[in-house]
Amino acid sequence: MKLVIHPPVDDVRLERICEAAGEMAVVNAVNPEEAAAEIIDATAFFGKITPELLSVAGQLEWVQAPTASLEHYVFDELVAHPCTLTNMRGLYYDVIADHVMGYVLVFARNLHKYLRQQIDRTWAPVGGEEERSDFVSGPGWVSGIDAGHLHLADCTMGVVGTGSIGAEICRRAASFGMEVLGVDPVATSVPGVVDDVWGVDRVDELLGASDFVVIAAPHTPETEGWFETERFAAMKKTAYFINIGRGAIVKLDALTEALESGAIAGAALDVYETEPLPVEHPLWRLENVLLTPHIAAASPRIAERHLATLLENVACYVAGEDLVTVADKTRWF
Repeated sequence: MKLVIHPPVDDVRLERICEAAGEMAVVNAVNPEEAAAEIIDATAFFGKITPELLSVAGQLEWVQAPTASLEHYVFDELVAHPCTLTNMRGLYYDVIADHVMGYVLVFARNLHKYLRQQIDRTWAPVGGEEERSDFVSGPGWVSGIDAGHLHLADCTMGVVGTGSIGAEICRRAASFGMEVLGVDPVATSVPGVVDDVWGVDRVDELLGASDFVVIAAPHTPETEGWFETERFAAMKKTAYFINIGRGAIVKLDALTEALESGAIAGAALDVYETEPLPVEHPLWRLENVLLTPHIAAASPRIAERHLATLLENVACYVAGEDLVTVADKTRWF
């Protein structure tokens, strides 16, 4: 057995990989030429595999991708090759779920509006200062200010894609008292939170019932361009749309039209069809939109989780055990 790594890793990570590999040879290839020479008799590879490298690999059994998403990693020859492909999924579940709840709280409490007011030094509660309750008018009166802010326990979140990230989003939302719905092509429940995850054929039903719609699905041939005009038309006009899944799932022109026409109340995005989002894109100027630069998974803990997944797969491979995070090459995840 032999593992080739390219691009090369630092000495600290290399030492830990070698420890997990035991007697398996490990080559930390410093350039493409060395990688091409060493992969000829390699049985395993970690890094960025290319058609050129794969074409000379005569004994390759396993490829470990360094990323969770695979739409830009796989190519026709790799799909056809009998090697097993594993990815780095399952690392970001709690971090991205926190990011989503940040979006939710911003919209629910109108923080996006109050931040602009702070910059302008403006005191203007949503609903109007004249609507502020003095608790004299009597119990049971909901003021304009009250009505202008959401009570999360009265809201429903719909999560599209209930894998590790989507399931954690469901759990976070439930902890705030929200009702939670989910659709997924595989999962049938989120234990303790969603007893019945619906099939994707009921996605429009979920959209029509949700106050917050969260895309946590991977980019696959089936989900590419999935959210366009008809999907946004199925949502409540008071609902907010959140995408932390993949940019290619959502047609930004359709989303922009839905926002500008009032078909939905607002949107928060961390991923986009084109990245960086072009400076001239109209989403930048919309006040009911939150944009973050593909950082929802950012955390000081991810690097260690990334290495831990690699080490676990190395140990499994050496022991002849089933690899974790095995990917479907035809569906990119």
